[in-house]
Amino acid sequence: MNRKRQILLPVLTGLLLSVAWYEWGHGLILMIALVPLLFVEDFLDRNRSQYGSGTFFLYAFLAFLVWNVATTWWIVNATVTGAVLAILVNAFRSSLVMWLFHLAKRRLGKQAGYFALILLWITWEYLGFNIEISWPWLTLGYGFAFNTRMIQWYEYTGVLGGSLWVLLINILIYNLFVGYFYKISSRRKAAQITLILILIIAPVAVSLVRFNTYQEIQDPRKIVVIQPNIDPYEKFIAIPSTEQTQIQIAEASKLADSSVDYYVGPETSINNNIWLHQIEDVPDIRMIREFLADYPGAAYITGIQCSRLLSPDEEPTTATRQIEGTSVLFETYNAAIQLDSTSHVPYYFKSMLVTAVEKMPYAKYLKFLESLTIRLGGTMRGWGTQEERGVFFSARDSTGIAPVICYESVFGEFVTDYIKNGASFIFVITNDGWWGDTPGYRQHNAYSCIRAIETRRSIARSANTGISCFISQRGEILQSLGWWQRGALKETLNVNDKLTFYVRHGDYIGRSAGFFSLLLLLYYLVQVMPGIRTKRQSGKSNR
Repeated sequence: MNRKRQILLPVLTGLLLSVAWYEWGHGLILMIALVPLLFVEDFLDRNRSQYGSGTFFLYAFLAFLVWNVATTWWIVNATVTGAVLAILVNAFRSSLVMWLFHLAKRRLGKQAGYFALILLWITWEYLGFNIEISWPWLTLGYGFAFNTRMIQWYEYTGVLGGSLWVLLINILIYNLFVGYFYKISSRRKAAQITLILILIIAPVAVSLVRFNTYQEIQDPRKIVVIQPNIDPYEKFIAIPSTEQTQIQIAEASKLADSSVDYYVGPETSINNNIWLHQIEDVPDIRMIREFLADYPGAAYITGIQCSRLLSPDEEPTTATRQIEGTSVLFETYNAAIQLDSTSHVPYYFKSMLVTAVEKMPYAKYLKFLESLTIRLGGTMRGWGTQEERGVFFSARDSTGIAPVICYESVFGEFVTDYIKNGASFIFVITNDGWWGDTPGYRQHNAYSCIRAIETRRSIARSANTGISCFISQRGEILQSLGWWQRGALKETLNVNDKLTFYVRHGDYIGRSAGFFSLLLLLYYLVQVMPGIRTKRQSGKSNR
């Protein structure tokens, strides 16, 4: 393989991977996307006397750099620094996984090496959902977000099941191609082709059957979602919060009637420095109360920016600040609230924050990087969070609502905690306008379709601008408002209180992969250590 092919094949892998993250593409392209890179790996492995293991890391980095740039370039519209960091860090971590696979294959052999690739990749994707510096946007299983009829089985596996599917098929197809070069028997080729077809067709067929036979239990609620369509770069500076609230109430009023159960506004809908202990004095809250007075059976769920005074016995966090000139401590939150005919105002604080935008990762240890954070509706100190996933319950019939705020909707197992706490619906409130009219907000909306399948919960999604929509329990978009459209939508969605296998067990695939990765590491060390000792002894004897 000449140098030109060694470069073009990783680039091809990056381009093939990126296709699945566009509406015009298709997730099935992922089944061959890693094959070109695997050819490069095999060539370097067979010529290891000429190429060190680090060479493959560089080719892998090229492939994943292309993938990340082609799919998440739009982050630059919000933050250039954040875009560069997200692209480079994500490309590096994927390349690291491939390099570790390359090392394992060199030392442990072909079969163990490919087994290691599956385990290590899924382990790292799982960690990507759970570590401080989290950016799981390009988890392989998300490549089917625009093809939800094919992945109804995510209610059992979650998105990591899709990643497992992709990795397994890529390895099998690669080995099929290799078999042609080595002229394996026709019977063996037929067996390989049959196995590949079964592993591709069977999950799709099962999914299509599930999609067409799934029946929602008829327990309807009527919901209105509002899209005020306000430029996020003016939202916090040029347009008063009260004016934004007036716009939302005006749009809601067009569809308001006594049959509506919920009105849903977007993230940071109310943003005029609210103190929670003085919430009823906020003009926006009074306007919403006046609106609801005509519809006493309805609730209004929306996003707010707010602050809370800490009690003397509360432990400060990295987000805690002090009121200047006093000893009073407080925290600021990106939150959701529910208003209804009662005086009780439940709130939920966004807890899965965007790294380097809404929080400083490992703040205790990386304070010197604080200057890299930016304010996009956040603060330099970061938002406060909460431990539990809060659920809003209806004062009328105890229906539970999961108030999922923006980035939180990307984390499947995280969202299942709302469901376990009693949520019968998911309301996603978001502000996707930071990225402009790019693939970013479309990808983000599509991930909500996956959440609907995993949890079998109907979803109402309110965006400041981007896509506001309703999603069925099958992951179908029922109605939507697109980019830069102001308005409101009304839809009837069904309650569901049943827990799916995925809700009950979460990312068990990721946890299992992590466990077996540790065993693999121990096995690798056992295999490597004798060789290291032999080299040391040989070196001593030569002296």
